[in-house]
Amino acid sequence: MLKQKTLKDSFSLSGKGLHTGLDLTVTFNPAPDNHGYKIQRIDVEGQPTIDAVADNVTETTRGTVLSKNGVKVSTVEHGMAALYALGIDNCLIQVNGPEFPILDGSAQYYVQEIERVGTVEQNAVKDFYIIKSKIEFRDESTGSSIIVLPDENFSLNVLVSYDSTIIPNQFATLEDMHKFKDEVAASRTFVFVREIEPLLSAGLIKGGDLDNAIVIYERKMSQESFDKLADVMGVPHMDANELGYINHKPLVWANECARHKLLDVIGDLALIGKPIKGRIIATRPGHTINNKFARQMRKEIRLHDIQAPSYDCNREPVMDVNRIRELLPHRYPFQLVDKVIEIGANYIVGVKNITANEPFFQGHFPQEPVMPGVLQVEAMAQVGGLLVLNSVDEPERYSTYFMKIDGVKFRQKVVPGDTLVFRVEMLAPIRRGISTMKGYAFVGEKVVCEAEFMAQIVKNK
Repeated sequence: MLKQKTLKDSFSLSGKGLHTGLDLTVTFNPAPDNHGYKIQRIDVEGQPTIDAVADNVTETTRGTVLSKNGVKVSTVEHGMAALYALGIDNCLIQVNGPEFPILDGSAQYYVQEIERVGTVEQNAVKDFYIIKSKIEFRDESTGSSIIVLPDENFSLNVLVSYDSTIIPNQFATLEDMHKFKDEVAASRTFVFVREIEPLLSAGLIKGGDLDNAIVIYERKMSQESFDKLADVMGVPHMDANELGYINHKPLVWANECARHKLLDVIGDLALIGKPIKGRIIATRPGHTINNKFARQMRKEIRLHDIQAPSYDCNREPVMDVNRIRELLPHRYPFQLVDKVIEIGANYIVGVKNITANEPFFQGHFPQEPVMPGVLQVEAMAQVGGLLVLNSVDEPERYSTYFMKIDGVKFRQKVVPGDTLVFRVEMLAPIRRGISTMKGYAFVGEKVVCEAEFMAQIVKNK
């Protein structure tokens, strides 16, 4: 089971802000387990901290702006993308101004610094949100959409489309986050010449230049207007009849613009608050739809805060009924675990099939058969017993006795035809033969029962 990661050491990057033009320094620091991403404005009185989550995004005009109690920080997406793509779960980011420095308009310097200082594995388990069915968000007014589909890993497909002869359609894909460094990180932000004057009038891109952005000239204008914009950009006058890219350095890839949009999607979805396993298909994405989708995903996660384990009935069990009988003393009608489908260092997943022939249905209740709650807890306890026994040598010589059961909740009836899937995990290492565990029982995607256990393991055979 993957563990959370943070930085091994701090690093800083300095440069000017894309929109403010200010000289800025951003510092990325290690952070404890379950800290997430937080951004601290060290130039503001009290040094307030903003949780880097989609719910705190307040503007998406030409970048992602986080805000809390009137304190803002913008242009965070490139740094967030680097953290997310390189598997960093916990980081405290300190910045001495209202935005991150734009650097060269890509994420490559963040990636280089993360790799330079290294990462460290933490104690907490990495909490993935696993996509189990299609989730979609569309903006009919712009034609933009983001769809996420079930997948074993996090991968992205991005399609951009503009009313432009230079980049009418481009496509980019990233199948493996380990390839982010080589295939995406160096892609730079871009702007159309026709957008520059309105952006400047809006008080934005004061720090923009050809060192931190790709400029695309795709619609002819008068030589006089083009010369004025060249003066604003601080570049030599050019022929207004020649369309194309205006750059100090050539494109890294022919589809660099699409790759940068993919980078932005990763940076904005990093604000979901936990890593996801699924395939993103983004059509004409932008910061606005990215944020709306990230907010929708956060709502989805809150609705399914505790996810059911994936159960494939065709997969070979880790423990079948015969192995379970070797470890547990229970026999018919009290053996309530049919098989174990997954087991790790501190967790286990077991299955109990509920049939109409269960002996307890003769009296509970014959006309409306419902599995007694106490037997659901007993079945969960047996799964927990198998987890504890799996942690010792010669488990056949041990027995587990439950000392305490707390926090029991029943949320839904369990009836014939249901398949109960139990997930039990240790809350702490076994000490002096005592183990504490938390268990959940699921039918489909719904939690039907939960409880906490304390058990004693005794060598008595």
